[in-house]
Amino acid sequence: MIKAVMVMNSIGKPRLTKFYAYQPAERQQEFVRCVYSVLCNRSDNTSNFVGGMESLFGPDNRLVYKHFATLYIAIVFDGSENELAMLDLIQVFVETLDKCFKNVCELDIVVNYTKVQSILDEIIYGGQVIDTNCMEVLRAVEEISRLESESTTSKLVPRWVR
Repeated sequence: MIKAVMVMNSIGKPRLTKFYAYQPAERQQEFVRCVYSVLCNRSDNTSNFVGGMESLFGPDNRLVYKHFATLYIAIVFDGSENELAMLDLIQVFVETLDKCFKNVCELDIVVNYTKVQSILDEIIYGGQVIDTNCMEVLRAVEEISRLESESTTSKLVPRWVR
């Protein structure tokens, strides 16, 4: 099971965090700080798999991350998941964001937070991988956006006109 997904910039500011197992807000902040301190001190030519984090995440939990320009994307997961599959899942998430925002950057994530959250929810839900097909994920997110805009538009039109 996936425990958490974290997207943070190169100075440690979280841009998106999603915890799939309940953690109090203070503990979530501690996780983000600790993960950032580990990631920022790693050189570019080291593995994307981080071990020895049992004291922070508990036994049998692991961390996989990828560094893209100014963003770190990290996934914390337990032993039931495969490390290489989680690394591939990060790639799927980034490719989907790239297709949605045409070469995604940190600003896209900040400005379009709800859309990015929807994309992540279409890929991972409740700590389980749901879909890894970029085009299917984008189709579902566009459908959600379309339904939301229809709902907003219908609220603006008086009932007697409908």
